[in-house]
Amino acid sequence: MTQPATIRRAPSGPLLTTALDLAARTIPVLPLRAGKIPFGNCPACRDNTCGGRPNMKTPGPCHCPHPCHAWAAATTDPATLTGPAWAPAWKHAAAVAYHPGGIGLTVVDLDHADAITWARHTLPATRTVPTTRGEHWIYRGAMQSANAVRNGVDIKSTMSYARWLGPGTGTMTDLPDAVRALIVKEPSPVRPVTVPMPAGGRECRHRTPVYLERGIAMAEQRITEAAGGVHATVYRTFLAVLSAHGRCGCLTDTHTARLFAAAQTKGESARHCSDAWSNARTALGM
Repeated sequence: MTQPATIRRAPSGPLLTTALDLAARTIPVLPLRAGKIPFGNCPACRDNTCGGRPNMKTPGPCHCPHPCHAWAAATTDPATLTGPAWAPAWKHAAAVAYHPGGIGLTVVDLDHADAITWARHTLPATRTVPTTRGEHWIYRGAMQSANAVRNGVDIKSTMSYARWLGPGTGTMTDLPDAVRALIVKEPSPVRPVTVPMPAGGRECRHRTPVYLERGIAMAEQRITEAAGGVHATVYRTFLAVLSAHGRCGCLTDTHTARLFAAAQTKGESARHCSDAWSNARTALGM
């Protein structure tokens, strides 16, 4: 006798309904366990068995066809949301999360009343969402994510996820420079450095082509490989170059142009490059 075909029931529940609704609006989402810990979205990584840390900010050491951890697991694909990896997850999920940077948004996560007071005095008003302990302030525009940029304040945007707690209230405004500046560490104070000029008409040792070329190449590499805090990295690199070569006439416009070009490939504007160069010169008393 022919056995009846097994019909797989689609998972259901209010959290999945919310997730599918958000996905239909092109918002990448994922389920969270209790404690805001994400589920992997493929069978092999469902319980992070491939070695990925549950709360990681980057995809784990995984051989899956696609990244499947944390923010990288966020998807708008209904088949993935209801598929074999996540179907069991929705039965145990505690919340829905989304990837703000994936839709060009930044969430300023204010974790307590003092942080909210600071934001109200410092940041432009925007859409706000109440959380368990504080508020999410949501801005239009993406940036690098960072935790603990100040007491009770986290930035959640690219390579990060935030809990979906509703659409919030208020008009969303553009991401201000005041928020971007939160992830830029202030450079350490630098005392003016005096570099003795060559005496007796001797050629400055910095004019040795190999010495100077190595210094400029290392500076370009440092800027190019910056994984975060590009503003600060550019400033510190300019400072180092000027400390070594700024007083003896070694640097030419060609060298400066190379450094500016490296910074601009990382998203710095020409104005920011000029300001960083000028500030570095001022810090060195030049």
